[in-house]
Amino acid sequence: MSADALPMTLRAYRTLAAVASPLAGVLSGRRLKQGKEDAARVDERRGISKRPRPDGPLVWIHGASVGEVLAAAALIERLRALKFSVLVTSGTVTSAEIVAKRFTPDIIHQYIPYDAPKFVGRFLDHWRPSLALFVESDLWPNLILSSAARRLPMVLINGRMSPRSFPRWQRASQTIGALLGRFDLCLAQSQTDAERFAALGSENVVVTGNLKLDVLAPPADSARLDRLLALTRGRQVVVAASTHPGEEEILIAAHQELARHVPGLLTVIVPRHPDRGEAIARLVAASGVEVALRSHEDLPGARTGIYVADTMGELGLFYRLAPIVFMGGSLVPHGGQNPIEAAKLGAAIVHGPHVFNFTDVYGALDRAGGARVADNQEALVRQLGQLLLDPDAQQQAITTAEHVVDQLGGALERTLHALRPYLLQMRLELGAADA
Repeated sequence: MSADALPMTLRAYRTLAAVASPLAGVLSGRRLKQGKEDAARVDERRGISKRPRPDGPLVWIHGASVGEVLAAAALIERLRALKFSVLVTSGTVTSAEIVAKRFTPDIIHQYIPYDAPKFVGRFLDHWRPSLALFVESDLWPNLILSSAARRLPMVLINGRMSPRSFPRWQRASQTIGALLGRFDLCLAQSQTDAERFAALGSENVVVTGNLKLDVLAPPADSARLDRLLALTRGRQVVVAASTHPGEEEILIAAHQELARHVPGLLTVIVPRHPDRGEAIARLVAASGVEVALRSHEDLPGARTGIYVADTMGELGLFYRLAPIVFMGGSLVPHGGQNPIEAAKLGAAIVHGPHVFNFTDVYGALDRAGGARVADNQEALVRQLGQLLLDPDAQQQAITTAEHVVDQLGGALERTLHALRPYLLQMRLELGAADA
């Protein structure tokens, strides 16, 4: 499809993005004040990089934020093991921090450029990717159109189309179809996702499963874990992971009720956005429960009822600390957070009703008994209480969750199989260059 054949919406978008590009400095300045940009790397938003491009084939993987980057973690490791250079792009400071913590220095991270033709062109000129893998559905029009114009092979991996997004995308079907039609291949998480992508214009759709089910268990610092285990020895511990506004009040009230029946109960709240830690601690203190804040380097004492773990990259630590995990983003209509890591690290899982981001996963866990749903505060107290007071039920839920996750795996191998023709071509190019 030529530029002239683009839908009017995309032609208008490209024109407006080009006209607005001089305002990039203003946008960056505002985002810096909000803590949404890294001052040392803000030029990357204009396609300017201080990092050299490595020699040979380069696989470019783009994910919007932390969840998408972590979904691709095992794939990134496999590509690295195959001796391919890997460039990871994302749009948030937290995702950049996760890349720095989770991967070796030879995995290059860059912030995705603002979606203006000049910035995107600069980015592509510098990095010259051999293959582009877009995780889930973060589709920037100029990035996609410019990549396609350069005949860069593009594959949508771990493709997901939520029940909320699909109707919105249908209303802009010509625009979305013009973007999805540029991809060589769409690897969808489920048959439902595949049907939705096909309806929107994806021409070559394959169901490969959810890469988040094959995600590696998050690491934990052994010395810090030993310290926390020693401090909480003899206490029952519940972790509330990746919580969102509106959930902490419910969790605090649930803790107060449960503590009357479970002496010494410790609830660890790990907010999805760590910068909310102090506000959550104030809520806890106002309720009369003794609180400690991890970002202040506090540790849970004997009288601490709620520990607010407002730090980045330590979920693996707290999953290993507690045998019961409440998955956040589910008591409010956010869509739920990924329960796979918690299940892999031996947790009985409780969640709210709003899990549409992971419908298939939670459905399988719920049906088997590896997870329990709590629609409100009363149900949350009941479900957590049963697991806290019945060790056999707790262990059964843990064992079941681990089994379900094992059964649901395999997306990584199916994804690599689908990518094999592209990887083989790059391998041949690599061999020719070496020769």
